[in-house]
Formats: sequence, structure tokens, C-alpha cells
Amino acid sequence: MSTATLPEQLDERVQGFVSKPKKMLINAKWVDAQSGKTFPTYNPATGEVLAQVAEGDKADIDLAVRAARKAFDHGPWRKMTPSDRGRLIWRLADLLESNLEEFAQLESLDNGKPLTIARAADVPLAVDLFRYMAGWATKIEGNTIPVSVPYMPGSQFLAYTLREPVGVVGQIIPWNFPLLMAAWKLGPALAVGCTVVMKPAEQTPLSALRLGELFMEAGFPEGVVNIVPGYGETAGAALASHSDVDKVAFTGSTEVGKLIVKAATGNLKKVTLELGGKSPSVVLPDADLTASIPGVASAIFFNHGQCCCAGSRLYVEKSIFDKVVAGVGDQAKQIKLGPGLDPSTQMGPLVSEEQQRRVLGYLDSGLAEGAEAVVGGKRLGDKGYFVEPTVLVKTNSNMKVIQEEIFGPVVCAEPFTNVEDVITKANDNIYGLAAAVWTKDLSAGHRIAAQLRAGTVWINCHNIFDASLPLGGYKQSGWGREMGHEALDLYTEVKSVCAKL
Repeated sequence: MSTATLPEQLDERVQGFVSKPKKMLINAKWVDAQSGKTFPTYNPATGEVLAQVAEGDKADIDLAVRAARKAFDHGPWRKMTPSDRGRLIWRLADLLESNLEEFAQLESLDNGKPLTIARAADVPLAVDLFRYMAGWATKIEGNTIPVSVPYMPGSQFLAYTLREPVGVVGQIIPWNFPLLMAAWKLGPALAVGCTVVMKPAEQTPLSALRLGELFMEAGFPEGVVNIVPGYGETAGAALASHSDVDKVAFTGSTEVGKLIVKAATGNLKKVTLELGGKSPSVVLPDADLTASIPGVASAIFFNHGQCCCAGSRLYVEKSIFDKVVAGVGDQAKQIKLGPGLDPSTQMGPLVSEEQQRRVLGYLDSGLAEGAEAVVGGKRLGDKGYFVEPTVLVKTNSNMKVIQEEIFGPVVCAEPFTNVEDVITKANDNIYGLAAAVWTKDLSAGHRIAAQLRAGTVWINCHNIFDASLPLGGYKQSGWGREMGHEALDLYTEVKSVCAKL
């Protein structure tokens, strides 16, 4: 295990941040793990250690939950006006925006993604999310309800509902968009008045910890936001099962999501889950190939395929199948792989050695079952966690590469002749997170969208995200929604009040 030599082009603030051991944030204080343990976070481009991070476990989670509970029940957070709460969240957004380059570099360094993508998407979208949710803080409303009570004729009542924060929330963040996914969860929870204990992914804890510093700089009260890095089996499990946590929100694999649900049964805490996907892209014969070929390529190769909405199943009408596959293959061949901080890099490494082994295992399985790689199909180089962008053909619905989420830059392409058949095939999966339709006939696009069992359907585009647009899945892709006003509902309880006049 070697310690990373930091690239010279790194912002001095990033160099300074990474060079120091990382502590956890509990009750507005930076503290070591009670066990004294640390764990390494790695540079996926080289396999070298970036930093040592405090390793939280059950004891640290308990401290953080107690801090969050005290802040919720007795602190100034609940007494704060919605307007003041919104201004605090907006101030956080401003601080994040003013440190955009630093956060973009941290994401690139810790996750491996191209710096250009982190600058253009990850950080600006996180800023936008916080501002969007800041605006909602003053708009959490109940209703007055005219009631009729037949067994009390002539009586009058004043009845209304209150929408109140659910309480202490545990949030478990994935490694593919570390900062953005943290924002997706923190924004609505804070807007409605919850307090939070957040566990970032052990593979990518750095941007979350730096965000914790901004929370303190913005002036959030003690205990409102607590950040405890650690492993899923210890810190994550302790958070999901904690009896004083009122809700847990998780983004990650469906397998782990099921474990979260089991852990939450102790006190029947509320659960929201944004889980796996195996999203189909359907290309109709009238599609504009100059747009759809780069579109379906980007759908799978964006963020190295490490995207829950990745268009990993490609269904193309038979008459244009060869042309589209060749085009996507050409797109794949032109992608420049390299370290995320290299300005010329278009695709970085996978996040970890474990993820690289997982993706390569799926490739071995697909090829052994009869699939063919039009392009790619192998590891790239012997340093870092790189996998070639890959296009597989001659796949079928019985193969693991079709049925299971690979979470890497691998797309499986199949021809179709009948639209109804391809809709059936697109829906023939345990997941239902997203889908895309490519066609010049918008009426056909909308008809197909209505039949696809997915939480999001894009027409002539893919991976379009906005703070106002809810994201979530059907079937085993999860429960609930991220973003939009739907996310706010999931962090609140509805109280009915009825007074006899």
C-alpha cells in the first residue's frame, strides 16, 4: 500500500485538506473515532492511498444520533423560522459555489471521475439542489378541512393538518456521485426541519467531510448535521437499526437496500431507497441517428457507467441495428481514458479495485455465455482501476449481463422487429428506475413512455436531472423519490388537529 503523490495541478486548498488525517463531525466538533481506528481512501487512478479517515462504528453512530436528537428536541433548530432555515441552506449553497473548483477536484481525486464533469455537473447540480430546497423551507404547508360528523348534528369544528419534520434522519450516501447524492438527501431533510446523521461511502468520504466544514462556516446549529464515515457493515448497519432514528434514506444497491429494510424493522422507522437499475434505451427506426448514437453512448459511458440510470440495455430496430451498434462502438473507441484530473480525460477509472473485479467478472460471464464484444471487454493497463468502454452483442434475456446491474461501462445491444415485443422485453427486469426512447415521432415516444415500468422515461435524451424533477424507481429500484417536492413529503409527518367550537 503506497501513499499517493498528489498531482501538481491540485488546488493548494485540496492539497492541504487531503494531507491531514480526516476526523468525523459530531455535534459541531471534529473528533476521532472512539476506537481510534482509521481507514484509507484511495486514488482510483493509481491505487495509492489519498488520506486516512476516522473509522466510525456503532459507538460513534450512537454519539451522533444523540447529538441529532438533542438538536431536534431541544436545540434552536426547531425554533428557527422557516425563513431563517432557508437562508442558512442558501448560505451553504453560496459557500459551495464559491469553492466549486476545490470540490470538483476532490470529487475527481476521490472518485476518479473527469474533473471537467465534476466542474460542469456534480458541483453545480449540488448548489442548485440546495437553493431549490432553501426556497421550499417557507412553503411546507398544511390544509384546513371542512369536516362533517353525522353523529354530532349541529356541532361545529375547526380541523386542519400540520406538516411536521419526521425527526432524526440517518442518510447513507453512495460513492458514484458523493457530493451530489449528499445534497439530494440533505437538502429536503434540512428544509423541513429534520436533523441528520450522514454516513458517506467509505470509498469516497472526502467531499462529504469538506462539506461538513461548510456547514459549520454557514452557521448551522450544533447537532443539526453530523457526518460519520465508516463501513457499511458497522457504521451503516448501526445507523439503519438505531432505535432513536426516525427515518433512514439510502442510495445504493438493491441487495444492501433489502438489508436496510430489515435493519429498520426494530422501531418501524420510515425508509426511502434509491436502488439499482438496468435501464433500457429503445431506438425506433425513424430516430435521428446523428443524435441517438451519441445519446445512447453517453447514456452508458457517462460517469464510467457507474450511474444507477445508466442505459445499459440497448434495443435497436433491426433495420438500423448494425449502423447504431457500429456508431456506438466508434464512440467507445474515441473515449480517452485516464486520471480524472487530466484535462484531456473523458472517462476515468472505476471507483475501486472491488468494483473493477465486479465489472470484469460480468464481462467474463457474458463472453462465456456467448456474447461478443464489438469493442472493449477488458481491463486497461495494470495501474489504477480502468475498464475499457464495452459494447456487447449476441446477448439474450437469460444472461447475467442482461438481468443484473453491472455498474460499469458495458452496454448490451439487441435488435428488435416489433415495438410491443420490445416494450415487453424492456420491462422484463426486476429493476424499473429509468428508460429512454429515441424517435422523431413524439406521439409514439409518449405512448411507449406510458407503457414502460420505470420511474423516469427520457425521450430523445438521457441523464437529464433537475432539482425540481423527482427521481426514483418502480419495482426493486426503490421506494420514494429524490428531488422535487415529492422528496419533501418523505421527510415529514402529517398531523390532523380537530377542535370543537
